[in-house]
Amino acid sequence: MTSRLWPAAWPGLHWQPRRRRDLTPQRPGGSVRGSSLLEMIITLAILAVLTGAALPLARTAARSRQETELRRALREIRFAIDRYKEFNDQTGGQRIPAELRTTSGYPKNLEVLYEGFVPAGNVDGKKIFFLRRLPIDPMTGKADWQTRSSTDDPDSALSSGDDVFDVHSRSTATALDGTRYDEW
Repeated sequence: MTSRLWPAAWPGLHWQPRRRRDLTPQRPGGSVRGSSLLEMIITLAILAVLTGAALPLARTAARSRQETELRRALREIRFAIDRYKEFNDQTGGQRIPAELRTTSGYPKNLEVLYEGFVPAGNVDGKKIFFLRRLPIDPMTGKADWQTRSSTDDPDSALSSGDDVFDVHSRSTATALDGTRYDEW
């Protein structure tokens, strides 16, 4: 290491390499500075208020997603019922196997839509399907839908079970718009 020459005006000053200082701020008494208890309590109170405001929004968003999924599932099943009825009407009901025929032309049960059937007179044995699978009701967590027959009274809660004209959720909970899910 080479020595440095200092000007003669500073005879007592000697060059020393700079030492790394501890970068932690210290109080005048020499103790390490940190957060006080009051600062921590205020921070926790602010976090609690923000969390309290965010939780209802998260619950509402989750319920809204479930309602959207319920609407999609109902639309999918109802569309399959309509396609079945259209197939029945186009073929005059003659292509529907005898054990699955109904007088109204609607499916006998929901299983017919996703299990499919081989049309009468079809020689290749290929089944016709109207649904890939029966959707799960997001409100109940089961694929257990309330069905309505074409001969049922519109105000009746029970179905005669002759055919499947429409489906509803079995959940009696109230939606965000104030209606009940089983009325959708």
